[in-house]
Amino acid sequence: MFEEEIKRLNPKPKFNLTWYRNEDRYSDGAVENDIIHIIAENKPEDYSEAIHENFSWPAYYYLINLRKNILNWYPFQENADILEIGCGLGAVTDMLCDRGRSVTAVELSKRRATAALLRCRERENLEIIVGNLNDIKFEKKFDYITLIGVLEYQGHYTESEHPYTDFLSNIRRLLKPNGKLLIAIENKYGLKYWCGASEDHTGVPFDGLNQYRIGNKNACTFSKAELTEVIEKSGFEYHYFYYPLPDYKLPVVIYSEDYLPTEGNAEYFSPYYIPNTDGLVIDEMGVYDDLIKNNVFEFFANSFLIECGNEKEKRTYPVFASLSSEREREYRIGTVIDSEKKVSKFVTEASAEEDNIKQIGK
Repeated sequence: MFEEEIKRLNPKPKFNLTWYRNEDRYSDGAVENDIIHIIAENKPEDYSEAIHENFSWPAYYYLINLRKNILNWYPFQENADILEIGCGLGAVTDMLCDRGRSVTAVELSKRRATAALLRCRERENLEIIVGNLNDIKFEKKFDYITLIGVLEYQGHYTESEHPYTDFLSNIRRLLKPNGKLLIAIENKYGLKYWCGASEDHTGVPFDGLNQYRIGNKNACTFSKAELTEVIEKSGFEYHYFYYPLPDYKLPVVIYSEDYLPTEGNAEYFSPYYIPNTDGLVIDEMGVYDDLIKNNVFEFFANSFLIECGNEKEKRTYPVFASLSSEREREYRIGTVIDSEKKVSKFVTEASAEEDNIKQIGK
């Protein structure tokens, strides 16, 4: 499937099928074919018109540039080797190729990996490996490893009595001594679920809050305390929590342990996961100020982004990011505040123009 598109577009990344078992164990169904056709017929990462012309939730979700906001502000070191576990249809992969010397992307599904291949077809610093991470033998270690929407599925894909800790333990061994693991995952106790939003993995309201007694058992999310325990038991000595809003999937602002929202400033985003208010029992946007006032924002944050490492380094690090991605590509600019309270602007797209920062003002 898609051999003609691959032959016509002649993608530059290496496509490694050594570890593929000839089965796609994870899939969102035939809609992925439609997304791949859109990717093949448009320039890489230039999908705004295509989303409008073929509008559907899958087309929007898989192709919108907002997905990159989860890490486009993160200060990857120069010449980094990055391992992306679970690249899906490549929503973040292209951005990682801008940040790293080399990117190795792993994906269970050949069809999904094909989407990433065609989406990143101009990238010469990318290798896509199709297969289960637990089977793959790597020839090098990495400066950064990303797990974006992946950890929660390891009860199904890692055969172990303790799948989550064992999976992370295996990943830790793939890191260089000062390497970092970046995990993005929903919070089981996220505010949106209390307000009536359906659980992200099962579609059943309050399913995670009820320990997944109704929905399927293919995914499992955690509270902050539970996730901290899993990370520590897997051998990581250091972890730091960020809080993307509205969640890690389409974030527009990133808070952190050292920079939490204050009353009145957690209102500037749209909860995209609420198509209408029919199923709501609470207005999410009306609750944040009360959570902040009572110092429980971190417990109820919708998602987590966690930086994990083998030791805590003495360095300046970002504590807050505000991300503007709805503008034209060349004007997509973000704001970051670091641990020294320095405020800086940056371009969220490699093709954006640095001169536009000067026009807006640092």
